[in-house]
Amino acid sequence: MTRPAVQTQGTGRRVSTRTLVVVGLLVSLLLAGVVSGWASSHPDGLEHVASQVGFGDTAQESPTADSPMAEYETRGVEGRLGGALAGVVGVVLTAVLMGGLLLLLRRRREE
Repeated sequence: MTRPAVQTQGTGRRVSTRTLVVVGLLVSLLLAGVVSGWASSHPDGLEHVASQVGFGDTAQESPTADSPMAEYETRGVEGRLGGALAGVVGVVLTAVLMGGLLLLLRRRREE
């Protein structure tokens, strides 16, 4: 069985699925590791609306609040590097979980 490819628009070139996945993973790692350092430190939309409407102070602490990567930071690592590390670990964990799920589904379909 040959690997499927993605037809690029207008160029007539085909891009392999493997290339598409690798480039997507690299872009995700770049965004999580580098660009995330410039993300806003202001509250997100839900927190902002909660404070505007008046129920922001009723929020309870998350059960995972003392986990190693809570609040998009890495415990023990200061500054932008902590956020970048948390982002990269998140991308890698998501990629591993999705890769495993895809392999599981692919094996099941082939049987």
